[in-house]
Amino acid sequence: MTRIVHLSDLHFGLHRAALTDALLERVNRARADLVVVTGDVTHRGRRDQYAQAAAFLKRIEAPLMAVPGNHDVPLYNLAVRYLAPYAGFRRVMGPDLTPTRQAGAVRVLGLNSVDPFAVQRGIIREGEIGRLIGGLDPQAMNIVALHHPLEQLAEVDKEPTLRAPEALARLERAGAQIVLSGHLHVWATGAMLDQTAHRGVLQVQAGTALCGRPSDRQNEFAVLQLDGPLLTIERHIAPMDEPSFRPPEYEHFSRESGIWVAHQPAETPIVPGATETAFSTA
Repeated sequence: MTRIVHLSDLHFGLHRAALTDALLERVNRARADLVVVTGDVTHRGRRDQYAQAAAFLKRIEAPLMAVPGNHDVPLYNLAVRYLAPYAGFRRVMGPDLTPTRQAGAVRVLGLNSVDPFAVQRGIIREGEIGRLIGGLDPQAMNIVALHHPLEQLAEVDKEPTLRAPEALARLERAGAQIVLSGHLHVWATGAMLDQTAHRGVLQVQAGTALCGRPSDRQNEFAVLQLDGPLLTIERHIAPMDEPSFRPPEYEHFSRESGIWVAHQPAETPIVPGATETAFSTA
């Protein structure tokens, strides 16, 4: 069994400061084998915002990997945006924008989907799909982590990621099983599975973990518990008008015939540090 915490869209600089300790406590209590951050660590890519992000992230007890988001490059400093867009991210998160990590029987491959020449739209660069396919482990559960989704629900009005359809189709054929993303600040997993033609890949689109925009209405993060072909997702939600996270909600999936199926087992599995009781007082 492997446990992966999925954080996205922390937006330090426009974050709910009062929620940071509660988020940190909940993440550490999840006892994850790996924490994956899918971009927008900062709100505007400024040095002070990266300092805030670094102070938070260094307190996470599990191993951590991160890929950049469109908010992690400066918006208004055009010289830096075009000449050294990832300087701040690399200074805090490390030099590798496309890290790969192994956690038990799970392999997570990072992808940088940021286009510094666009404000919010993502891009899959030439050669990146082949690199990811070459990094897949046929003996593992393979997860691709990036900021911009490879597909969007029909009601989403943001510009889709360039070359995303090709990437999703080729990754599915090559054996990638899960894609983690953020960017939209809207949770979509089961709903995405209902709309996509690519049921061999479960797309876990996270909400925002800390962004304080009132229009987001809530903050949240997810914990993926993988046990062979079985996946349980714990969704931890903190509404904007509440001071902390509620007990987790659960989604259950299985992948036994090459496609993902959502289901509801007879009872929610109990794991150390992740039971309803353990989280009920957080």
